[in-house]
Amino acid sequence: MAHVLAPAILREYDIRGTVGRNLGVADSFAIGRSFATRVRQAGGTRVAVGRDGRLSSPELEAALVEGLTAGGVDVVRIGVGPTPMLYYAEATLEVDAGVHVTGSHNPRDDNGFKMVLGHRSFYGADVVDLARIAAAGAWSEGTGTAVDLEVCEAYVGRLMAGYAGGSYRIGWDCGNGAAGPVVERLVAQLPGEHHLLYPDVDGRFPNHHPDPTVEANLDDLKSLVRERGLDFGIAFDGDGDRIGAVDGEGRVLWGDQLLGILIEPVLAELRGATVVADVKSSRYVFDRIEALGGKAVIGATGHSLMKEAMLAHHAPIAGELSGHIFFAHGWYGFDDALYAAIQLIRAVHLSGQSLTELRSAMPPLVNTPDLRFPVDPVRKFAVIDEVRARLEARGVTVVGIDGVRVTTPEGWWLLRASNTQDVLTARAEAENQAGLDVLLAQIDAELAASGVARD
Repeated sequence: MAHVLAPAILREYDIRGTVGRNLGVADSFAIGRSFATRVRQAGGTRVAVGRDGRLSSPELEAALVEGLTAGGVDVVRIGVGPTPMLYYAEATLEVDAGVHVTGSHNPRDDNGFKMVLGHRSFYGADVVDLARIAAAGAWSEGTGTAVDLEVCEAYVGRLMAGYAGGSYRIGWDCGNGAAGPVVERLVAQLPGEHHLLYPDVDGRFPNHHPDPTVEANLDDLKSLVRERGLDFGIAFDGDGDRIGAVDGEGRVLWGDQLLGILIEPVLAELRGATVVADVKSSRYVFDRIEALGGKAVIGATGHSLMKEAMLAHHAPIAGELSGHIFFAHGWYGFDDALYAAIQLIRAVHLSGQSLTELRSAMPPLVNTPDLRFPVDPVRKFAVIDEVRARLEARGVTVVGIDGVRVTTPEGWWLLRASNTQDVLTARAEAENQAGLDVLLAQIDAELAASGVARD
């Protein structure tokens, strides 16, 4: 029987919606049927499935598995864990694809699906195709089987393989997300002293929301580091594919700043290699890549798009401002906050400095968070095209990857259309507040010229 998926849940990078409003068990079953069809069309027969700790994940995972097996593929169920553990299973087990049931860092009532097929991201047109198959009821048929498999121990063993990161006193904030049980096993094997916050998986997120890009969510970790005099702290989002960190003084290191540290050992081993950073990232990280002898490439924001950019440029490492860090050198090419944590410890150790010293050495740039401007969805991408056309008509050099990024004597600014919401997002960075004010005025002028009001 055909099934229509709500268009709003079909995102550029994955599938994500609100349970009880536009996502439910019937949708999950249909997604399983459609994904099984695509797997079989690609010649595959076996799919790894995992889930995060959200309250709705068990029922959605069960319906997904039912749909996959009805579509004629066998399923390997790895249970609760971070999304990178599912990616690891897909990369190392004898399977042809993987699906993780997860709402990532979204509000607690949201949930969704991150998918991999043939070791490649399943996104964009592929996601739309699932909806097309479901609406037509053009599903493969069969009677697949499902088995349970414990992979956490193997995953932690792989994370620790060849560890040479030294001994530190570290705080770890799991935020009651899916990474907690893995972190508990990981720190049991790490040298040093480790203090864990909220490792119990709890989809109510009773302590704070697991999103390390919101600084308020790092307050408990900052307090822990300061009160116990720890070397630094590490935090994870709800499904463990994004990392956050604070130094020994409780100062936040954002994803692009962490990338600036993580690239040094990589570029020491792979001279001249390409590093991809997303279009939201600081000028600092691009300058740092070049200073270390690497080739800097700007990539579009989004975990699926970044993984494809890495493949296209043969990059051994990539990262986003949001804390998605991707490793192909020594790893499997996917974003993994737990592996990023291990590599951060190693990078600090190899630097001969503390994380606090590394943070202090970074240039004191002034920047904005993501600024959001509601826009008519029909106009969302057209506004970006209009801004680009006006700038180019004036002879302004524009980086047109995922929006418009403009460099000026004061710094740089970015305006892009969100792939997940009906908003335009902007970001700017300068050497001082006066320069930032100039950049923000330029953004305001372009928005006004296209009839978009800034709140």
